[in-house]
Amino acid sequence: MAAIRFPMPEETKTPEGRERRVGVEMEMAGLPLADLAAAVLKVFGGRIAEKGAFVIRIEETRHGSFQVELDADILKSHEYRPYLDKLGITMEDAADKARLDDLLARLAGSVVPHEIVAPPIPLSELEQMDELRLELYRAGAKGTRAALVYAFGAQFNVEAARLDAEALRDILKAYVLLHDRLVERGTVDIARKLSPFVRPFPGSYARLILAEGYGPELKTLIGDYLRHNPTRNRPLDMLPLFAHLDYDQVMSAPVETHLVKARPAFHYRLPNCQIDEPGWSLSLPWSDWLMIEKLADDKERLAEYAKAYLDRPGEILAGMVEEWIESLGAWFGK
Repeated sequence: MAAIRFPMPEETKTPEGRERRVGVEMEMAGLPLADLAAAVLKVFGGRIAEKGAFVIRIEETRHGSFQVELDADILKSHEYRPYLDKLGITMEDAADKARLDDLLARLAGSVVPHEIVAPPIPLSELEQMDELRLELYRAGAKGTRAALVYAFGAQFNVEAARLDAEALRDILKAYVLLHDRLVERGTVDIARKLSPFVRPFPGSYARLILAEGYGPELKTLIGDYLRHNPTRNRPLDMLPLFAHLDYDQVMSAPVETHLVKARPAFHYRLPNCQIDEPGWSLSLPWSDWLMIEKLADDKERLAEYAKAYLDRPGEILAGMVEEWIESLGAWFGK
């Protein structure tokens, strides 16, 4: 079993002309944070700059700073301490606080995701993240389907090749058209389907962006998105990218502004993290993302599928998407 080479998109450069980058996030269980950090150090080098019960930060790797953490804000920010104070449980001693943190980390570890958050990595070096995935697999990491309650995801923050309204609209259109097929291909786990994190775009928004005459300016595109999707809980979360383009417009909307980090990247968060399964690799959900880009670039096919979706939303679309997947497979084989 080895790390697998990643296919490349058609467009590999940013609008500024440099190589596009991708940030990867993997959620898992079964290993303490120290073991996750050790795997990062083995693959990427660097040094541990901060080490706590809930967060370990690794700096000076070849790509920048990694973070491994228990993915629960109430723990990372120590928001539980005021509740203990109200119960009359106070701990002034730093050693006592550290022991409590260690205890909470162990208790939470069975249900709260342990997450690795990678810095943006150039497309041409993305397979290094699969080397890390392989190290964690060998160490015994548990993925999405290891337990019913594990709604673990593998997420990509994909730097955009273009930032104009037409290009962003077409990515959204392509995602909406491929959503059901992506769920099927990725065998998205029932725990993730029931969680709030990857709720599909509402039908009203799908019909809006797929309409033949929908060609808004950027401000209108962002405004329409915010009106129909006032949340980060979408499988293709556009809020970080839109905040990069118009920070004030996004931050004045009724969304989870404290969670929005502006960056020129799509936040694709649909896939499972099946890190403990021998046949799984990060290259599989990455290839699914490339389907979205490929369809977005094929204007004729995009218009054809959009029309079919709007004319007969349901039974006919599934067949057309199957044909698209077959065509895509042939193109990748060239």
